[in-house]
Amino acid sequence: MKKIIGYRKLLGVNENTELQELKTIYRTLMKNWHPDKFNDNHEQKTEAEAKSKHIIEAYHFLVSIAPETRAQTLAEYTLTTTSAGIADFEYKAETLQIKFADGTSYEYFGVPKSIYVKLVNAPAPGRFARRHIYNSFAYRSVGKTETV
Repeated sequence: MKKIIGYRKLLGVNENTELQELKTIYRTLMKNWHPDKFNDNHEQKTEAEAKSKHIIEAYHFLVSIAPETRAQTLAEYTLTTTSAGIADFEYKAETLQIKFADGTSYEYFGVPKSIYVKLVNAPAPGRFARRHIYNSFAYRSVGKTETV
């Protein structure tokens, strides 16, 4: 959750910002912080490079968790979470990454440690996750690996 809040603060947006507005804000920030604007000053150019990389990372992250993005991928997400079993999961700093048997991975943000502990101890982790994780936390697709 801290990651989401930090990225929103960096771009100056809130959770209700639509994708088009987010894109406009991103482009404006990139125009202001593009490293090519600072060719005369090496120190400012280095700062602009770091800042622009952070802006790009924040933009792509926020696009990946935006309601519009999730709505576009809802059918695929629902299929994965209802039919593919959990292959593995990892928890770090309130972020739970679940890898599914179909090769898809999702990150869930703001997951309390108590929920993770219950997931680990659940007799049926998939059922527990369907009831307490999949539709309760902000998520994004991390990627899909080929299954063998």
